[in-house]
Amino acid sequence: MTIRVLLADDQPLIRSGLRVLIADAPDLTVVGEAGTGAEAVRLTAETAPDVVVMDIRMPDLDGIEATRRITAAAEPPRVLMLTTFDEDEYVYGALRAGASGFLVKDMALEQILAAIRVVAAGDALIAPSVTRRLIADFVDRPTPARPVPALDAVTEREREVLTLVGRGLSNAEIAGQLYISAATAKAHVARLLTKLDARDRVQLVIIAHRTGLVS
Repeated sequence: MTIRVLLADDQPLIRSGLRVLIADAPDLTVVGEAGTGAEAVRLTAETAPDVVVMDIRMPDLDGIEATRRITAAAEPPRVLMLTTFDEDEYVYGALRAGASGFLVKDMALEQILAAIRVVAAGDALIAPSVTRRLIADFVDRPTPARPVPALDAVTEREREVLTLVGRGLSNAEIAGQLYISAATAKAHVARLLTKLDARDRVQLVIIAHRTGLVS
């Protein structure tokens, strides 16, 4: 299955570099390019990408508001934000807007491709230490987000899985910790997403922190 990617960045050189990079990946294809936030929203509706790689600082409509509009759709694509280390506040805004993670523009090229694949598969960028730091800081801040869901319907095993997700472990790492198969770990995560009405692993991380499973 080919992952359809929309590139949204106001710098043509950035879009060109990403397009060339993706062109060399047999499982990825670029379905459109946007130079403004408003154009990204419009092209997302027209091209139905699986993943939108979105710059945060965009003319006309910034990347955070564009992400909020894109993820409000009935069947929204995953959104990866482009940012830099010194723009933490933008990252918090992006997560609240519905982004499934973020990329740093000086990341290695293979890491960017891997990030697109991870998000397309329904995962989120929570493994790198910088991401864990930002999300941990984000969940500790007061925010008008929806109430934390109760864990009454979550089994003891699912609590263990949720705790490990909150610590940033992948499905394979969770499987190793709990001595279960990767498929079983994935199934537990899928059930947690359903029971807790979470969009993706980023929200599971937030829930794990806010319910006290992870400090």
